[in-house]
Amino acid sequence: MAAKSNWAAFPHDAKAYAYADDALKKAWPKLHAGDCEPFPDAKRAAALLKAAGKAAPKLDADALAEALQDAWRAFHHGDFKAAFDAGEKLGPIGASVAVKAIGIHTTYLVDDEAEQLKRYEQAGKLAEAAIKALPDEANCHYRHAFALGRYSQGLSIGKALKMGIAGKVRASLDATLKLEPKHAEAHTALALYHAEIINKIGAMIGGLTYGAKAAEAEKHIKEALKLTPASPIAHVEHGNVLLLLDENKNEDAAAAAYEKAAKCKPLDAMEALDATYAREQLE
Repeated sequence: MAAKSNWAAFPHDAKAYAYADDALKKAWPKLHAGDCEPFPDAKRAAALLKAAGKAAPKLDADALAEALQDAWRAFHHGDFKAAFDAGEKLGPIGASVAVKAIGIHTTYLVDDEAEQLKRYEQAGKLAEAAIKALPDEANCHYRHAFALGRYSQGLSIGKALKMGIAGKVRASLDATLKLEPKHAEAHTALALYHAEIINKIGAMIGGLTYGAKAAEAEKHIKEALKLTPASPIAHVEHGNVLLLLDENKNEDAAAAAYEKAAKCKPLDAMEALDATYAREQLE
C-alpha cells in the first residue's frame, strides 16, 4: 500500500496554503476552478451519503463534511499523505481527494518509476470503485482518467495501447465532460490525449484508430486556458501539448507558455509544484 511507504515532504514553504477554518470555503472556488469539485459542506455530504448507499462510510453528514474538509485542507497545504490517508479511509466518497493527493505527490515527489506505477495503479483502483458507487460524480471519472493516463505514461506506447488504456482514458474524460462541461482539467487532459497519441503513433494512424486530432488538442487546451487563465497547470500543459504536436515549430510558443505558468501565483501546494515544474522547463 502506498500509504505505508515513505512519502517525501512538500519541499516549499506552505504557510500561505493553510486555509484554516472558514478560509477553505472562501478560497474554494479559486482552489477548485480546475476540477469543479463541489465544496463538501453538510448538504453536499448528505447527498454523497445517500448516493453512495452501502459504499458510504458510517458517518453522519456533519462528520463526513468535516472529514472531507480536513482531507482537502491537508491536500492544499501539501500534506499529501495525510490527505490520501483521510480520503482513502472514507471509501468511494473520499476517492476524489485521495486520488488527487497520491497523484500529485507521485507526479512531482516520487522518482522511482516502479513506485510511480504502483501508486498510479492504486489510484486507478480507488477511482474505479468510486465510479461504481458514485457514477454521477464528474470527478470519479476524471480521477480515473488521470490515474490511468499517468500510469500509461510509465509504460511503453506498445504496451499501453495493447492494454487498451487510451480508450479507457478517453471514455472517462468524455464522461467527465458530459457531467461537467466546464471541467478545465478534463479539457486539458483531453488535449493531451490527442497530442500524445499523435506524437507517439502519428496523425494518420492516431486519427483513424483513436480519433486523435491536432485540432481537437488545440480546441481543448484553449478551453482549459479560457476557464482557468490563472492556473499554472493549464499553461504548463499548453506548453506540453505544443511540444507534443510539433516540437521544432512550437518551441518558442511552448517556452512562452511555461513562462506564463511560472509567473502564476500559486494558491496551494499543488500549484506551487506546477509553477516550479514550469520554471525547471525554462532552465
